[in-house]
Amino acid sequence: MRKFFGTDGIRGQANCYPMTAEMALKVGMAAGLVFRNGGHRHRVVIGKDTRLSGYMIENALVAGFTSVGMDVFLLGPMPTPSVAMLTRSLRTDLGVMISASHNPFQDNGIKFFGPDGFKLSDGIEKDIEALVESDLTSRLAGMRDLGRAKRIDGAQQRYIEFAKRTLPREMNLEGLRVVIDCANGAAYKVAPEALWELGADVISMGVTPDGFNINQDCGSTSPQALSRKVHEVRADIGIALDGDADRVIIVDENGTVVDGDQLMALVAQSWQANNRLSAPGIVATVMSNLGLERYLEDLGLGLARTKVGDRYVVEHMRANGYNVGGEQSGHIVLSDFATTGDGLIAALQVLACVKDQNKPVSEVCRRFEPVPQILKNVRYKGGTPLEQDKVKTAIEDGEARLGKTGRLVIRASGTEPLIRVMAEGDDADLVNQVVNDIAGVVASAAA
Repeated sequence: MRKFFGTDGIRGQANCYPMTAEMALKVGMAAGLVFRNGGHRHRVVIGKDTRLSGYMIENALVAGFTSVGMDVFLLGPMPTPSVAMLTRSLRTDLGVMISASHNPFQDNGIKFFGPDGFKLSDGIEKDIEALVESDLTSRLAGMRDLGRAKRIDGAQQRYIEFAKRTLPREMNLEGLRVVIDCANGAAYKVAPEALWELGADVISMGVTPDGFNINQDCGSTSPQALSRKVHEVRADIGIALDGDADRVIIVDENGTVVDGDQLMALVAQSWQANNRLSAPGIVATVMSNLGLERYLEDLGLGLARTKVGDRYVVEHMRANGYNVGGEQSGHIVLSDFATTGDGLIAALQVLACVKDQNKPVSEVCRRFEPVPQILKNVRYKGGTPLEQDKVKTAIEDGEARLGKTGRLVIRASGTEPLIRVMAEGDDADLVNQVVNDIAGVVASAAA
């Protein structure tokens, strides 16, 4: 088990352990040492979202990296996938994103990318943790070998051009009215600009970050305001990103929300028709709807499932030759273009399908009828409630009641102190009863 790292880097409440300046300093030192691999001048690129605490963590990381002799390139507010892209493009040894993704402003986190642009393996994260807890005094750089830090000019334009090039050269978005909600987060500049440069009529929301309003009643986790805006301005489509823009949710012209499962189904069907799928199927997590699996079966495609976390999706894609994967929450990984979930690039692929088919978004993006699925979160303070006998018995009973017509997934969140209870099946009433019964038992065990 890793001590500090969860399913997506290190995350916690800002200025509270482990998300303190002291920890960020040590993590910077440790990660810098792990990725020193030769006599060349080592470099790390750092991006962040718009949280107030980003300044504190960024400066602490810079101190850590420079103290072990790494030069630092600072990007400022930029999407997580742009950090992964620039890590490779700038030939740096390491990439870092300071963000807690879809969490509220009081949380923050640190995500790492290796020189290949992919998130780190569990093994490398354990190596970093071991160094964090050790005495690194003897491994600090000499006085003449300290690193330097500087801001990188033009990073936003590099990413915008990169995203635009994922569309066919002759394609543009003229004639489409697009509402883009950037969640007052990392993409508040680059996403509207990219859409406008492609010719769309762009209405922007969530583009006035103040350090506190990231993900606040906006973005992919709160698409209600976007739905209202799409209806108000009679837009063709709404696009909702989260705080670090690695996930996307679509809203159709009627204001109806389209989740990641539907988007993966759309891309899979489109790429299959154009012979672009590198494997006969896609990769998703245990949380994806059973309706997606059935839809893909009808297309002659498979659905490989992983545990929750887009990096586990990516690992399975790389190991087995898939080029489409993602999560129901909107992490869409298209490995022909990116090494991690990229909300803007996924949205552009959806827009390409809309242009190709010349149909309303409600028709293009509604690929299948999802089976009833219910998710409840139960907060706990500590311990391991899932290991208690009464919880195990309740889970076994729920699985028996659902039988072969449904699925049950119970797991601890990797980013928050929550037990997630999810069930799905053809009988909505039964699914609801099973979730409520198990959630009640888990709540009593967690009390």
